[in-house]
Order: sequence, then structure tokens, then C-alpha cells
Amino acid sequence: MAPLRILISNDDGVFADGIRALAAEAAARGHRVSVVCPDQERSATGHGLTLQTPIRAERADALFAPGVEAWACSGTPSDCVKLALFSLLEGWPDLVLSGINHGPNLGTDTLYSGTVSAAMEGTIEGLPALAVSSADFQWRQFGPAAAIALDVAERMLQLGWPASTLLNLNVPPLPAAQIGELRWCRKAVRRYTDQFVKRVDPRGRTYYWLAGEVANDLEAEVAGPAAWPTDVAHVAAGGVSLTPLQPELFWRGDCDTLPQLGR
Repeated sequence: MAPLRILISNDDGVFADGIRALAAEAAARGHRVSVVCPDQERSATGHGLTLQTPIRAERADALFAPGVEAWACSGTPSDCVKLALFSLLEGWPDLVLSGINHGPNLGTDTLYSGTVSAAMEGTIEGLPALAVSSADFQWRQFGPAAAIALDVAERMLQLGWPASTLLNLNVPPLPAAQIGELRWCRKAVRRYTDQFVKRVDPRGRTYYWLAGEVANDLEAEVAGPAAWPTDVAHVAAGGVSLTPLQPELFWRGDCDTLPQLGR
């Protein structure tokens, strides 16, 4: 296909291996790649924006493959994409990519994800956008996930990207030859047990550390076609999940189930 102008961001920061692998794969395919991402890790920042302090951006081309232009930004992932679109880039991109995240972005975790939020900023502005995650925090072989992400993005652009839709891609932590089928998936429900660890600092003051163990609720009722597997279940089985998400959060239930409002 004709070369694309691609904007890439993430929430793991400018030094993350995942974003460098994704940018290198895109550049190797002949696309024009710009990276605008946080200057340090900004995981789980969701759609947070920087309002009370200035945002700074410094060139970081040397950290990426030849031909990639890059900026390290002091703000959140959402800040990075907004700054790229409205200040840093000469023209708007044809595609926004976010990732490759160091860890999964499955189920309801997408609400907290800086990776998904960065891509969603592209969707909000009417651009095709894909978030991509490697579904294990310790896995560092990002080449297969990068190739799958570009394959998916290029194919979707050729076939017609669904309007106002972010595509959320999760790749299992496996060598390329062992990765299973790519499937459309529903978004599962993820909850956590024992979410906070209570500790005492050397001065005797109590503090709390967010921790917890994931508890996937595979029996929960979730939206989407019943024939689609949930993203959590499909990735656990070794497959690649692709989940369509939209910025519209409005409820889609049956109006008859809502209580009547008084005057």
C-alpha cells in the first residue's frame, strides 16, 4: 500500500522497548513515522490531561530507527497525542498507533489504560487508531506483536476502518510460530482482589500501595455478539484479540428496565 503518515505514542515512555519495536516495524515498511510519547512511564493514567503545569517536548530521534522523528513529552499519553496533532506535526497523520504496551490491556482495564487513551484521542479526532499490547508484563519479544499490529492496521485501512472506532489489539506472549488465531473479541470484566497493601513508613505514618491480583469474571454478562469470545479468554488460549471500542459511553440497555422518574 502507499506509505502512510503514522503517529505513534504509548504510556510506557520514550525508553520502552515496545514503542521502539513498533516504530521500527512501521518505518521498515516505508511509512513516515512520528513518535510523540511520555518522557517517563505514565501507565494507568487513563485520559488524564495536564492543566496546571506547562508541557515540554524535546526531540528524541536518536532513540529510534533511522528516519523516525520523535519527541519526548513531559505530559500524559493523552497530552502527547493532542500536542502532536495540534502543535508538533506538520500535518495530521493517516493513522494513530499506541503501544506496544508492556502488559495486557484487556477487559475493563481499558478504562485505566494510558495506551488505550492515547489511541482514543486519535479516534475522538476522527482518525483511525489502534492500541496494541503484549499480554505479559515480563515478555520482551515485541517483533511479532509489531508485525501483527501493522498487518491489522494496513488491512483495516484497505477494507475501510469502522467509523469512530478504536481497535484494541492484544497479542499473547508467545513466539511468532505459536501465536494463535486473530479474532474479533468482546471486552471482558476484570476485577481485582486485595487491591491495597497497607504499610507504615519510617516516621510511623500509614501509607497504601496499590497492588492486588486480577480476578477475571468470565461469567459476567458483557456487550457484543454472543459468538465472539471475550478478549481475556481468547488471549489466555494463545490467540490474538481485536476489540472494537468507541468513545461513546452512553448506556445501550432497554429503556423499560429504567425506573420511572418523579417530577
